[in-house]
Amino acid sequence: MSKKNILVIVESDCKPEQTIDRALYIAGLLERKLDILFCETSYSALPGGIAVSSEAETIRQHILEWQENIAEELAEPVRNAGKLASVEVLLDRPIADGILAKALDTEPCLVVKGTQFHSSAERSILVDTDWQLLRKCPYQLWLVKHHEFHDEPRIAAAVDPTHAHDKPAALDQIIVEAAQMVAKLVGGEVELIHTYMRLSAVSKAATKAMRPIKLPIDEIDQRIKTEHREALDRLAAGNGIDSDHVHQLPGRTHDILPSFVRANGIDLVVMGALARWGIKRMIIGSTAERVLDHLPCDVLIVRDNGTCDEIGGIG
Repeated sequence: MSKKNILVIVESDCKPEQTIDRALYIAGLLERKLDILFCETSYSALPGGIAVSSEAETIRQHILEWQENIAEELAEPVRNAGKLASVEVLLDRPIADGILAKALDTEPCLVVKGTQFHSSAERSILVDTDWQLLRKCPYQLWLVKHHEFHDEPRIAAAVDPTHAHDKPAALDQIIVEAAQMVAKLVGGEVELIHTYMRLSAVSKAATKAMRPIKLPIDEIDQRIKTEHREALDRLAAGNGIDSDHVHQLPGRTHDILPSFVRANGIDLVVMGALARWGIKRMIIGSTAERVLDHLPCDVLIVRDNGTCDEIGGIG
């Protein structure tokens, strides 16, 4: 059994103490230790090895020492719990590049990072660290939304069993297995959820761009609903999920899923991410990226690249 550590990304302006608390909770569940990477997002020390004045070098050393002290303070509860493997201050810029380099070097079983609301500007120019990690990090990514888990946490597995968003069938299975493993570890339940667009909603948008034609909308709509439900039920049955915990809801995922999470007291949403590159990556984006800001709970992003078979690499 692999005993790789959990890599924890702690940002100074993103409630670092709560990120540490959640990472320590996860470390206890998975029986792993934590590599803590502290990131000062506002400013950083000048990189060493460049020609600067002695005064600038003194300032650089003071800033670095200050950051190291903060990192050590944040790591203290982890050290006291016997879960600390290492603590380090990230000096690299851009931050996302430094995090990815650290992850590739340590090959963690899981990356844990605090997250918060992102402005439209951050989303549009695609420079935010979270977005870069969603796109490029090859390891499973647990994004902490800083809320308290229930005593019996509820886990939602967001799937696409008809593969309408170009997701392979294997990814849905990875999502469900990861959700079930977390639920088993925390003594919680899994809710299987699938959203789909009704034809009637699509047709309203289509008629604005083309000459309307007469179609049996209700009949086709019912057929779509039935096909989606049959695929969802097959996925649920194959994983032993009772029908009471299976939810098929019409609408856009980034509208429906956050409402479902709030109404049902969900603590963690497990979603899948694909490796896409180039123009397709820029145009299509992903469901995970669209919905991330709107979810009030933690989000676990699993991959279709086979880096980890299950959450934490346990299996």
